[in-house]
Amino acid sequence: MSTHWILWSASLGLALISLTVSLLVGSAEITPAEVWRHVLSDDGSLSDRIIDELRLPRTLSAFAVGGVLALAGALMQVLLRNPLADPYVLGVSGGAACAVMLGMLLSLSGLWLTPLAFGGALLSIVVVFALGQGAYAHTTDRLLLTGIVVAAGWSALISLILSLGPPMRLPGMLFWLMGDLSDALSPLVVLAILGVGLLAALWLAPQLNLAVYGLQQAALLGVNPQRLQHQIYFLASLLTAAAVSIAGAIGFIGLIVPHMVRLAGGRDHRILLPVAVLLGGSLLVLADTLARTVISPMQLPVGVLTAMLGVPVFLWLLHRRI
Repeated sequence: MSTHWILWSASLGLALISLTVSLLVGSAEITPAEVWRHVLSDDGSLSDRIIDELRLPRTLSAFAVGGVLALAGALMQVLLRNPLADPYVLGVSGGAACAVMLGMLLSLSGLWLTPLAFGGALLSIVVVFALGQGAYAHTTDRLLLTGIVVAAGWSALISLILSLGPPMRLPGMLFWLMGDLSDALSPLVVLAILGVGLLAALWLAPQLNLAVYGLQQAALLGVNPQRLQHQIYFLASLLTAAAVSIAGAIGFIGLIVPHMVRLAGGRDHRILLPVAVLLGGSLLVLADTLARTVISPMQLPVGVLTAMLGVPVFLWLLHRRI
């Protein structure tokens, strides 16, 4: 059995298991047969409303956000040829989060959050790549250092916004900032963005396979490096904005998931990208299930759990590389 077939089977199996577990687990006990019956039909019962109006939308939102973060991380790592690159390290998510927090401070409606997040992410990535340009071209180390500094700047602005926020709204703003899916009950937009983003990334996959060895080498093989950079910038910004506007700052999914797929043998981006989406979505669904049930009826910020799980995994991956 080929490695690619194993990756596909394992990721699809984990996705089905995570989705099923998320729909099953909760304060109301619903059997697996009832869950899938309520998903496929509408009988107006209390269990049907719990599944259709609460658990299913939140589960799909968690899966889409996890997939979006994993996809954005994979693109960033190819772009910079550095395993530490992801939207959070480069400050892209910080720009998106700062824009959304400003919208919350100004009491803008939820319809403005995604455009604001996209604008903040795009602004951040433009700043990073404008300031990260050396005398002749972008260098990986310079871009990473610039991204870290820009991320620190966004963090300072977020702290300023929080200090200016109304005291009654601060708990909700802080909870959202740590990563929260409790209000993510409209998954269609982020699912659509994930689908479009994955199709676009798969269209770029042959060029990404060449860019892994460097943009100069890819240029010798017919790739337009500047156009590829711009495509990845825009796509990563859109994906990051979608994730941040829906769920706030959720770290480590985009950092560790592409590593795990590569370690398992999925280096071809035609395989790596969709498998990373499935794995990232599954991991966030399982983390969100824990977040809403481990201290029920209270909920934990899912971003805290992903960090607690992601730190030891990342240290293990770093140890393997060293």
